[in-house]
Amino acid sequence: MLFGNASSGVEWIVAGLGNPGEQYAHTRHNMGFLTVDLLAEQNKVKLNRVKFKSAYNILQFAGAKCLVMKPQTYMNLSGEAVGEASRFYRVEPSHVLVIFDDISLPVGKIRVRPSGSAGGHNGIKSVIAHLGTQDFPRVKIGTGAPEAGGDMIRWVTGEPPMKDREILLDAFGRAIQAAECVVRHGCQRAMNDFNG
Repeated sequence: MLFGNASSGVEWIVAGLGNPGEQYAHTRHNMGFLTVDLLAEQNKVKLNRVKFKSAYNILQFAGAKCLVMKPQTYMNLSGEAVGEASRFYRVEPSHVLVIFDDISLPVGKIRVRPSGSAGGHNGIKSVIAHLGTQDFPRVKIGTGAPEAGGDMIRWVTGEPPMKDREILLDAFGRAIQAAECVVRHGCQRAMNDFNG
């Protein structure tokens, strides 16, 4: 199957999920934003183009022409941006890679999945709704969960303590490596290499 809009050559979409605005910049829910910001920085580009309700840019990543994006819709509507870009560039869901936070994983743990349910994550629920399928690859970054009875919204929109920040910075780097492996070699190889 031919992927991508013939005129653009975009082969993959890499979407980091998060919430726009300074008050959310370093919160647990913004692990996806922080990861794609680092990816862009490593590739010496800025995600400063605006379209598809996103901040984005197009770059060579892992041997492919990738649209790297940060939806600006707020987390719960992330799928509006991802779906719009996917339709515009005719990128199949199997080539839409989403990077996001996961409270069910310990802080800094990376997990690659080829598909799956939203697992209670509203951003992923929205992406599933707008792509019309659960079958798209994802890289999850663990943030840990609040203690029993803790306020979940306050947890995900809160900033991690200093002791977790170094662990998470390292996790962003590994999440980028995992994303690169997915694009180059497929999910199975990335799962073998990064889900240990």
